[in-house]
Amino acid sequence: MRGLLAYSGITTKVRAMQSHFITDAAFHDMAALESVSAAVDYLKHLPPYIEIFSDLDDNNLHRGIIEQRLILSKYRDFTKLYRFSNLSQRKFLDLYFMHYETAILKRCFHSALDHHRFDLDLSLFQDFFEKHSKLDLMALSQAENLVDFIACLNGTPYYAISSSLSEIAQPTLFDYELHLDLLYFKTIWKTKDKLLSHREQDILSQCFGSRLDMLNIQWIHRSKKYYHLPPAAIYALLIPVQYRLKKDEIIKLTETATDDEFYTVLRTTFYASLSPADLNEQTDLEQLCESVLNRIHHLAGRKDPYSIATLNSYLYFKETEIHKIITTIEGLRYGLSADTIYSYVIKN
Repeated sequence: MRGLLAYSGITTKVRAMQSHFITDAAFHDMAALESVSAAVDYLKHLPPYIEIFSDLDDNNLHRGIIEQRLILSKYRDFTKLYRFSNLSQRKFLDLYFMHYETAILKRCFHSALDHHRFDLDLSLFQDFFEKHSKLDLMALSQAENLVDFIACLNGTPYYAISSSLSEIAQPTLFDYELHLDLLYFKTIWKTKDKLLSHREQDILSQCFGSRLDMLNIQWIHRSKKYYHLPPAAIYALLIPVQYRLKKDEIIKLTETATDDEFYTVLRTTFYASLSPADLNEQTDLEQLCESVLNRIHHLAGRKDPYSIATLNSYLYFKETEIHKIITTIEGLRYGLSADTIYSYVIKN
């Protein structure tokens, strides 16, 4: 009853916003359009994206601009939920916000390392970050080089790791992204127990812990298959948190010598029971991760609709929708067939 009283308002708000999620049928229609401009025109008629794309003309449809508008849509949804939340619910949303900070910093590091000069327009997000973050987006976007950019992070949790990496001879984008992820995951896992109730901790552990496990599985596989790293190097890359993936299973996965052995071990883990198909060498681990996490977030939202599960699930599926939109638009940009685009967007 306590959860019902505390969450009845925000749950009603979330359900109203969920009703505007793009359906599979709508994505099928988008995949059959003839151009990027046609896809943007389609989005202009959908409630969550009308205002976002209303002033965008056909001469300004390159990928960066479209992605910025979609990110803004995600931030605006977060703001709507934040305004509608009580103090207890805002504790979760404040904790979740670090996800957005990390994503922005990854874009900045990518710009710096790829172009040697920052060319990101972050002004679109300034109001949003001023309300929730210590990051100075204007200072970050005006930095002349990587050294200046890192200096702008002083006074934030991200300064120490970024500064230490700058002392490496040639740090890569992977180095910066990995350390940002490790900081984010460890901070969330540690802080959630201080800010949230026991029930909320259990809900977040289920969704977030499964995500950490799936990321570790993917990192182990990629490190072995594509980079041929030895076990000692792989262990150093892993998130030091275990949820359903036990420590001995991580060791077995890391110590496997072949893909066949890797999937043999993976079939013994908890996540094999959530897989929509048998696990083998042809398994797409990214698709497996998506399927498992989709199922976990759906189940969490249904099991505890009057809890932070409803907020967490909404934000998760909003990100999923934006990824699908970007995939659809890029498929149109490169002239892929409708069936091919749809198969990338809706994975069964």
